[in-house]
Amino acid sequence: MSCTLSGLAPLGLLLLVCGAQGFFLPNVTHLERLLSKYQQDKPASRVRRAIPRSDKEEILMLHNKLRGQVYPPAANMEYMTWDEELERSAAAWAHECIWEHGPTGLLVSIGQNLAVHWGRYRSPGFHVQSWYDEVKDYTYPYPHECNPWCPERCSGAMCTHYTQIVWATTTKIGCAVNTCQRMNVWGDVWENAVYLVCNYSPKGNWIGEAPYQTGRPCSQCPPSYGGGCKNNLCYREETVVPKPETDEMNEVEVAPVTEEKQVWVQPRVTRPTKPKKEVAVNYMTQVVRCDTKMKDKCKGSTCNRYQCPAGCLSSKAQVFGTLFYESSSSICRAAIHYGVLDGQGGLVDVTRNGKVPFFVRSERNGVESLSKYKPSGSFMVSKVKVQDLDCYTTVAQLCPFEKPGTHCPRVHCPAHCRDEPSYWAPVFGTNIYADTSSICKTAVHAGVLRNESGGYVDVMPVDKKKAYVGSLRNGVQSESLRTPRDGKAFRIFAVRQ
Repeated sequence: MSCTLSGLAPLGLLLLVCGAQGFFLPNVTHLERLLSKYQQDKPASRVRRAIPRSDKEEILMLHNKLRGQVYPPAANMEYMTWDEELERSAAAWAHECIWEHGPTGLLVSIGQNLAVHWGRYRSPGFHVQSWYDEVKDYTYPYPHECNPWCPERCSGAMCTHYTQIVWATTTKIGCAVNTCQRMNVWGDVWENAVYLVCNYSPKGNWIGEAPYQTGRPCSQCPPSYGGGCKNNLCYREETVVPKPETDEMNEVEVAPVTEEKQVWVQPRVTRPTKPKKEVAVNYMTQVVRCDTKMKDKCKGSTCNRYQCPAGCLSSKAQVFGTLFYESSSSICRAAIHYGVLDGQGGLVDVTRNGKVPFFVRSERNGVESLSKYKPSGSFMVSKVKVQDLDCYTTVAQLCPFEKPGTHCPRVHCPAHCRDEPSYWAPVFGTNIYADTSSICKTAVHAGVLRNESGGYVDVMPVDKKKAYVGSLRNGVQSESLRTPRDGKAFRIFAVRQ
């Protein structure tokens, strides 16, 4: 959208209208009068919230998080709260499905950020982050540059979404989301467009002012905060005084009084229910014996990680070759021969290498291997690493798929990754996931890890899929990806306790 100047005061400040709109909020009575033109009231009926509670909490949390981490640091950045009036005004405009700021009568009172998308699901937090990311094109005007007015320092097409988010004196926000069947967006008609409207008060983006004062966090807070500070934001504890309960506040349906009658009720027959089948747990790691041969065990896709028992050093199981081991070799004794394991057993990763013309004998680490002078399938062994992860690490960062195969470490995930928002910890797909997904949040979605406890999981990188289908599982909503251009995929497995 283009930038225009919507107001000019001779000795005052110019108001910038570009992607983000608004003025100072009037009193509630005046705002309700403005809103009455855009609301469709239905007496005696419930009004559905303009935005799900989870999205509301995500938007508010992200705004305050981003406001608290601005650079240079802010000395007077105030904590932001949710406002129901602003939410209702955002809902009224979102349902108009018009891709421009409005309504005009309300823009004299509030600030506004807009976003729209279609296609795959994007959380409101994704758009909030994209507004904030305009910071890359914004240069903060320091006080020595602001005489008498601060310069407008945006090197990109748009920075006013960012400055509205971090305007220090903007303390209230209310947003709404609406799906528009048809919406004209810059000359193109989008079907099923998801429209996000966020309204702010008091507004920001006054030309000639910086969005906030620089300095030590909370060192320039208004006196009304009483010196309170939370996560680098001016903050005061709210004292909530419970209102006295009235009959109007309780929705109680009173049954009409009727004469007592004796009615014969046919006893209900309860059919026996079938016991629920336990969900099968898939493991990538296969438990083997000392004499298990590679050719006997490796017959599927999950044949690259094995758990060997203790005591294989004294086993008589044969091993053929050095470095490259023939497929009829003992997996565990080959791992000891190569130095990956000792007599105590443990985890070993295997890579298949196809046919090798011959295999050479040697004695290593207490195991004597044998020779075989004819072509045969071969494999190599390697040590399994164990690595701690955070909730945001992806397979693309840790161990992307490469041919003939990639071994990922066994990873340990922290608890409560399900609670991380999708813009930081996304999950794409079901059963097979895009490698840009959060490993640990994917583990919760796949059911191989409990959100409350975290724990260990195994990851297997695989080649990319043509599409990834989203689903809701175990409290995690994964996203769909159609015709992904880049990146690979992975499967995720439980670890035996």
